[in-house]
Amino acid sequence: MRAALWFLALFGLAVASALFAGNNQGTVSLFYPPYRIDFSLNFVLLVLFLAFALLYVALQAIQGLFDISQQARRWRAQQRERNMVQALLDAMTHFASGRFVRAKKASLVSLAQEKSLSQSQGAVPVSASLRSLSHLLAADSAHALQDKADREHHLQGALQAVQEAKGAQQAELQVAIQLRAVQWQLDDRDPLGALERVSNLGPGTGRRTKALRLKLRAAEQAGLHQEALHTTRLLAKHGAFSKEAANSLIRGLVTQMIRQAKDAPALEQVWQELDASEKATPDLALEASARWLALGGSNQQVQNWLFPLWQLWPKGLTAEQQTQLVEVLTLKPDTVDETWLARIEASLQLHPRDALLDYLTGMACFNRSLWGKAQKHLSAAAPRLVASSATGAAFQLQRRAYWTLAQLAEQRNDLSEANAFWRKAAGKMGG
Repeated sequence: MRAALWFLALFGLAVASALFAGNNQGTVSLFYPPYRIDFSLNFVLLVLFLAFALLYVALQAIQGLFDISQQARRWRAQQRERNMVQALLDAMTHFASGRFVRAKKASLVSLAQEKSLSQSQGAVPVSASLRSLSHLLAADSAHALQDKADREHHLQGALQAVQEAKGAQQAELQVAIQLRAVQWQLDDRDPLGALERVSNLGPGTGRRTKALRLKLRAAEQAGLHQEALHTTRLLAKHGAFSKEAANSLIRGLVTQMIRQAKDAPALEQVWQELDASEKATPDLALEASARWLALGGSNQQVQNWLFPLWQLWPKGLTAEQQTQLVEVLTLKPDTVDETWLARIEASLQLHPRDALLDYLTGMACFNRSLWGKAQKHLSAAAPRLVASSATGAAFQLQRRAYWTLAQLAEQRNDLSEANAFWRKAAGKMGG
């Protein structure tokens, strides 16, 4: 369409020129006494047009001649900018490929090019950002080379250069430098300094996934398990970990918190700070219950913690978890009261061939001086305990079963049977 319009315009101009010039009888007379020179008006207009075109070309040529020096300066500045950017790209490439010495040298070349450009032409719009990135790469390379003094020198240079950046670049560069500094402090085993630097990032920046990962690592190094647990929950909420990985990390942190509790109130505080889903985790409930009994806590609390697990018996628990649950319930003689004994016997009626339930019933009866029932259930359970769960805890339960049977035989004055059970218990202890 545009080409057709241009064609019509040119066609109209050609028609107008033909009409004007074809019948134009006008003349231009030049008087120069005693002479008179007549020119055709068309000729005069053509000469004026050519003169104007020639004058325009001449002025453009003169302007270009005077601009040669400025163009030369501009070309040299462009070359310096290209060399500066190329050196920065080389530094990034060398650093990513593990050539830290070359990366540091390339960063210094970039800084030298930026300094030369600023002195000759003034700062380019992104010179502060480029200078900051060059310092950051040089500091990263120095850190990889274990040169802490040079690393701190370039870190300060990067922080100083970022103050000159403008707009959103300044904020993002500031965050990038601080996060790298946190990484260096963690590598230097300075978790408290790293946590302090992360806390200074601000609430918005501090909740970024990268910042939270560094905070988690710092908290783990410092032994601040509560802080690490809170950070892990945030990371899981942001989708930084898979569900399985997040659950594994949380279990590990909570287990450490439980084991480090100095007394029963401290352990109860740890338990109260857990989420409902974490309290329902069998491994954590078993770990907390065993630690609670070791610290002299009340049986009622253990029963409250273990009751949700008992409702999962047997399919909701693994064989190892079942063994641990039985072991925790038999750590103290009075842990299993009448209510729990009724629950255990009800479960045994539903699962009569469950060796762990037989053992648990027998130990509960033994602790309540029900010798006959204890003899019956322990005799049925002892040979089958290891077969049901070939774990270290199962061997320990089997040894206790034979040890208890030996005591019962001694009460009946059946020394031969008691000696047989003692030998089996000693054999399990030696194994």
